[in-house]
Amino acid sequence: MSDASEEVAEATEAEEAANSGEMSEDERLAAEWAAAEGEDGGEGGDGGDGMSEEERAAAEWESMADEEGAEGAEGAEGGGGEVPGQATRVLDQDEIDSLLGFGDDDGGGETTGVMAIINSALVSYERLPMLEVVFDRLVRMLSTSLRNFTSDNVEVSLDNITSVRFGDYLNSIPLPAMLSVFIAEEWDNYGLVTVDSSLIYSIVDVLLGGRRGTAPMRIEGRPYTTIERTLVSRLIQVFLSDLSSAFDPLSPVIFRSERLETNPRFATIARPANAAILTRLRIDMEDRGGKLDLLLPYATLEPVRELLLQMFMGEKFGRDSIWENHLAKELWSTDVAIDAVLDRVPMSLGSVLNLKIGDHIPLNVTDDSDIEMTCGERVLFLGKMGRKGRNIAVRLFEEVGPKVDEFAEEELG
Repeated sequence: MSDASEEVAEATEAEEAANSGEMSEDERLAAEWAAAEGEDGGEGGDGGDGMSEEERAAAEWESMADEEGAEGAEGAEGGGGEVPGQATRVLDQDEIDSLLGFGDDDGGGETTGVMAIINSALVSYERLPMLEVVFDRLVRMLSTSLRNFTSDNVEVSLDNITSVRFGDYLNSIPLPAMLSVFIAEEWDNYGLVTVDSSLIYSIVDVLLGGRRGTAPMRIEGRPYTTIERTLVSRLIQVFLSDLSSAFDPLSPVIFRSERLETNPRFATIARPANAAILTRLRIDMEDRGGKLDLLLPYATLEPVRELLLQMFMGEKFGRDSIWENHLAKELWSTDVAIDAVLDRVPMSLGSVLNLKIGDHIPLNVTDDSDIEMTCGERVLFLGKMGRKGRNIAVRLFEEVGPKVDEFAEEELG
């Protein structure tokens, strides 16, 4: 308290000196600053809390933060506005599924969210336009074939064509089901046909004379019998035969069934991460029916990828048949130079550079030596030199085929 009283006394003296007019302008200004500091010190001293300036500032900040927190809590309890700096929005399960891309259970819609990013490496089947044309032909042909096969009214429809990963498809197959592994002989690769349980029991019921209007009886938890496997095998043979016919206008291929499995683990024909095209067909027989899936890995379709890229049947990329015919016709009228080679003399580069007018180059030929008729670097014919009228002529007596290179000779040897 003594320091504060001394500062107040100094400030009072400075004011009195300033009022008496004995101080200069600078001295009066300094005196005013001293008086102001003395007043601030007196106010702080009057508090009597014994705290420094930094401690008092920290206490003021803490009290302000407590007041703001209390006001925010009261606003939240009373249903007021949101508290600044605090997140009160919580996502529900539907929004989380939509964000992750797990909201579509039917699999028919577009993939969104994180799943769309993960599956962005898959090639869309829309880049293979001719594949949809082939499957449309398959639907029409299969409808007729199954009507003859079952002697019943059968409707076949194409549900969807999607791109999937092979491992994801195997994990999504509803069991029990039958999986047929088939081979495309001309393409030297495999495919997969899946028949679900509804279609299996429906086919068995129809082929064995089941009455219409009654749903086929299902016995769950038992393996398929030999009769059921045989009837489904006949159905798959009919399907693969129509699939081969559907591909015939594009590329002739024979699909042959290799084995029938009931466990998806034994029907693995590609790596789990490999992309494949999944075609889902719906087969309805009045009040009975089911689904049949055709899975073709992209590796299987690779031999005919260029053909599947066509926008319509018979399209040729980068080719013009009119121009090709015109070019072929004009090639027959092209003039080419034919050389008659008497002999070849090897010479060093120095000898060639030293040649001058009047030098003689001896040729190792006689009147009966063979003459080579060449076009560019290729020897076409062998002949004999002679005379016809006043012109020197060559009579051809042997045709020379293209030479086989050294690497080919070593392989043949």
